[in-house]
Amino acid sequence: MNDGLISRAKSTPLSPLDDPRSLRRREDERFLTGRGDYLDDRALDGELCAAVLRSPHAHAAIVSIDTSAALALPGVHGVYTTADLADLGPLPSYIVVATVEPLIVPPRLPLAQEIVRHVGDPVAFVVADSAALAREACEHIVVDYDILPSVTELRSAPESDAAQIWPEAPDNIAYRFRRGDAAAVAKAFAEAAHVVTCDLVNNRIVAAALEPRIAVGHFDPQTGVYHLAISGASVHAIRRELAEGVFRLPLDKIQVSCPDVGGGFGMKNVTYPEHALVLWAARKLGRPVRWSAERIEEFTGGVHSRDNISTARLALDKRGRFLALAVETIGNLGAYVSSLGPGSSTNAPAAAMGGLYDIPAMTMDVRGVFTNTAPIDAYRGAGKPEANYLIERLIEKAAHQLRIDPAELRRRNFIRKFPYRSAFGTTIDCGTFAENLDSVLKAADRAGFAARKRAAKKRGKLRGFGIGCFLETSRGQPNEEAWLRLRDDGTIDMAVGTQSNGQGHETSFAQVAAAKLGLPVETFNLVQADTMRVPRGGGHGGARSLHLGGTALVMAADDLIAKAKPIAAQLLQVAADGLVFENGRFRAAAGPDGLPRDIDLFAIDRHLRDGDGSGLESHGDNVCDIITFPNGAQVAEVEIDPETGAISLERYVAVDDYGTLVNPLLTESQVHGGLAQGIGQALMEEAVYDPDSGQLLSATFMDYAMPRADDMPFFELEMVEVPTKANPLGVKGSGQAGCIGAPQTVMNAVLDALRPLGVTHLDMPATPARVWRAIRDARAAQP
Repeated sequence: MNDGLISRAKSTPLSPLDDPRSLRRREDERFLTGRGDYLDDRALDGELCAAVLRSPHAHAAIVSIDTSAALALPGVHGVYTTADLADLGPLPSYIVVATVEPLIVPPRLPLAQEIVRHVGDPVAFVVADSAALAREACEHIVVDYDILPSVTELRSAPESDAAQIWPEAPDNIAYRFRRGDAAAVAKAFAEAAHVVTCDLVNNRIVAAALEPRIAVGHFDPQTGVYHLAISGASVHAIRRELAEGVFRLPLDKIQVSCPDVGGGFGMKNVTYPEHALVLWAARKLGRPVRWSAERIEEFTGGVHSRDNISTARLALDKRGRFLALAVETIGNLGAYVSSLGPGSSTNAPAAAMGGLYDIPAMTMDVRGVFTNTAPIDAYRGAGKPEANYLIERLIEKAAHQLRIDPAELRRRNFIRKFPYRSAFGTTIDCGTFAENLDSVLKAADRAGFAARKRAAKKRGKLRGFGIGCFLETSRGQPNEEAWLRLRDDGTIDMAVGTQSNGQGHETSFAQVAAAKLGLPVETFNLVQADTMRVPRGGGHGGARSLHLGGTALVMAADDLIAKAKPIAAQLLQVAADGLVFENGRFRAAAGPDGLPRDIDLFAIDRHLRDGDGSGLESHGDNVCDIITFPNGAQVAEVEIDPETGAISLERYVAVDDYGTLVNPLLTESQVHGGLAQGIGQALMEEAVYDPDSGQLLSATFMDYAMPRADDMPFFELEMVEVPTKANPLGVKGSGQAGCIGAPQTVMNAVLDALRPLGVTHLDMPATPARVWRAIRDARAAQP
């Protein structure tokens, strides 16, 4: 494709700042000058405010609820419990998982019915003149609870003597997921010269987006249409779940829209009880109703992520070649099945299992279990970080167990012939995995590490060098659509079914359309995240936007040219096959008078408007379930104070392949954000519940550590462009990659620093306390 988007087979010598494709984000001007359009900037006439009374207990029966004192407060318009919501159905989960037995999805009503199942479970909904008054009214509601036994520890949940959360889920098991050829794996292990086993915890984390969740409900009695405005994502999926599952209405009776969003990372892709509650209350009271989450509600009432424990085994021959991989996992679902929750421990990791390596046989055996904790759902990568973490930690352990250099062990086992079909049937189309590893080791000056380690030792520090590779599987929901509509002001609306939560789509999509139609980038306006303005869409998630949405936009541009061409021929009085389209214009050979003959798209649009009034519009329908495979090799260097366990991340170097880059600067910014989140999970972030009371111990930023700028080094990123043929742009996606590659890279560096002291295993997060205890225990175990 030669439409101004340059494909490079190898890394560009230009810095992203110097690359002509690196346009600065168009949207940043309004963000930086206070003209962002967030829900808190909008207020509807007559708007009321809501608050949610939440369970203080992990597991309890609701004996009685007395709302009379709350209702008596002046300015309180309604106090509702589940008894008032009899016309609402449960929140559904439409995810399809090929489980051994049917996935158990217990009913999750907008407000708890009879039993609360985690701290933060919604119990009552208060609507008042102000948010402060609504919160005050919550304090006047008297709930009599009968506390029940709870289970928050994942390893204990499937035991027969654990507290039972749902009667329809014996032993708290919601599903059993199996993938792979068990006989082939068993044979490979039986014949293996070496077997390496690793038990790993993937810690529970909280997305903690800068902007908390917000939901504003409005009901139009004239049309019977509900309008939900949210700080969220995936508006079409949320509309479907609310319309079909909760309100039992046709799709066109619910509109879901979303203005600018202050971060989401997956946790805003799902349907929440508050979405249904504000809509129901708006109809009930005849006025718009706004609910805004407080930060503690994001921790207790929002979805969490990751949280699984795995035993992974790797079989190798005597030369260190991989023969088989077997993974057994217990995946936490929390107290309910959230919209996409089961996918994070089943479909998503299966696609990336085995990473960049040629492994002939693999199996997965996953048990999804309920616990008395907040529900688990998607978070940046959603299953791919877990799969990559497993194989990379296993390889590192195998390298030391077999006394093979970790880089060399990876080289011996990289996929080298493409297309490659994995043991689970995933077809990987292209990549330069070995070359990327060689490049990152050179860029990180691995040869000079020994000197840096000696220098650190003189300062009383331990220094570690960690290697980590990753393979992302980008697509998310299959299929995407886009529409182009010319406006009479000389601009073109691009309506795309994906959604930006800060990724820069107003810029990158405009670059794609501008290159295809030969018009200035400023010509294009992004229309997104409104089910009334964008008829269909797959929304946000899975690093899918340019792969699927960008391709749909290219198809819409092709459709626009095809529709306009015969009209241009008619107006120019020439044959259509004699027209050339470039720079937004159709050109024909000069006429008898020698004058050029041409007409632009906007003139054609005006002609149509003057005729039947329809204007020039086009549509691109990208029916596609193909996955792309961003990948990379990364290096981290850490220094550890053995007296305190404190870790300093000294350096982070990456050589990554995201296919063709539409805008290298935006790509690099996406990778930086993902790296920060992956490093945060590795070193500090963890949502912790008390095993006895079920209380969330990390319910505020006082207790939940978030990475800050001074925790990060300057990232050294080289981007290799190996275009994929999965789409006409050659793009692979970059939104999740940093979060997928960083955890294992950092943890391998930490263990490399600690290994001389006898520490051979450590789970995330590698907090100073955990590192200090590991050093102490290793020293105590030595003679």
